[in-house]
Amino acid sequence: MNKKLVNFIVKKYLKFDNKNPFISISAILAFIGVAIGVMVLIITMAIMNGTAKEFKNKLFTMNYPLSIYPKFKNSTNQDLLEKLENKFPDMKFSPFLSSQVIIQSGENISGGIIFGVNPKKESRINSIYKKAAEGQKLSKYDIIIGNGIKEELFLSAGEKATLYFTSINPTGLTTMPKLKRFTYKNSFKSGLNAYDKAYIYTSIEALQTLLRKDKNSFAGIHVYSENAMKDIEALKEFLKNKDAGVVGWWQQNGNFFAAMELEKKALFIVLMLIIIVASLNIISSLLMTVMSRRKEIALLLSMGTSQKEIKQIFLKLGTIIGFSGIIVGVGLGFFGMWILDTFNIISLPADVYGTSKLPLDLSLIDFVSILIGATIIVLLSSYYPAKKATNIDVIDVLRNE
Repeated sequence: MNKKLVNFIVKKYLKFDNKNPFISISAILAFIGVAIGVMVLIITMAIMNGTAKEFKNKLFTMNYPLSIYPKFKNSTNQDLLEKLENKFPDMKFSPFLSSQVIIQSGENISGGIIFGVNPKKESRINSIYKKAAEGQKLSKYDIIIGNGIKEELFLSAGEKATLYFTSINPTGLTTMPKLKRFTYKNSFKSGLNAYDKAYIYTSIEALQTLLRKDKNSFAGIHVYSENAMKDIEALKEFLKNKDAGVVGWWQQNGNFFAAMELEKKALFIVLMLIIIVASLNIISSLLMTVMSRRKEIALLLSMGTSQKEIKQIFLKLGTIIGFSGIIVGVGLGFFGMWILDTFNIISLPADVYGTSKLPLDLSLIDFVSILIGATIIVLLSSYYPAKKATNIDVIDVLRNE
């Protein structure tokens, strides 16, 4: 193959055609379309990944990587906790009790879920609780509440709040709810409004007393693990004969993340259509070039240029337009990500998304998928016009043109 001839003709065809400006304009539009498509895909995938990661981080903390639950009454107890701590020294365990409560301060009332925890053990696995409890001297009937509850009740540090427990004890012909005055110590902000308006923490001893629970038994055990998806199998095997089970945070929120993943895939396909539309301009531009250069192509073929070389000319022409668009699109995509990450152009409601800053995180898999998808589209759109150029009837063209 005569590469010098191929490169010479490609350079010639890449120049702006004053006689047929629509051909050059179509090529420019194809270049811009591919660049914009790649840029939009990169930024969109980064936002989708960043948002999913942000939610995972928040849910990971508030829902805990793993939770051990009892299959029978009192099966999650102090004995099991000690065995777990000895068997799995790399994991961190925090026993808890929980109950639904109504909390009242003055005339203001709110509802939520109260967790009785061991402050030292809980602080090791829950960074949000640790931050709120840090520097506080917590006694048996002290509470740490979500910021949403605090704002609803207008509580300030040291104030008393009455907690009504939904579990009730029959006394004769009437039923009386259990209630107890707790001291408000501090509040926490998890970044997710649903938790800030529902979660309350107190000592495990307080709930053991109020709910009349055995001091050695728990409602469950929260577990922190660096590799939860792997460690869940080891815990399942260990708990098999212990009348207890284990569940991962991803199993508790599986539908939510499955929906996000489906949305991400749908967006990827829809936005890839931008590149497909742009590739139509590559096809039309090359076809117009073939039609306008029929005489030149016929002359080249009659002078000994092979069909393979003619095909290579138009393949190279199409790939230069397309790949230039991809390279520029990648550059614009990363530049756009830098602008969005550096400057607060888009501000999000923190109570809904967990952060006021637009989260961005482009994964390597998504980046490679974008490049592969765009490359395949460009190559396919260049192939048909290149193939068409080799089907010119040399004798007919030279006779008539």
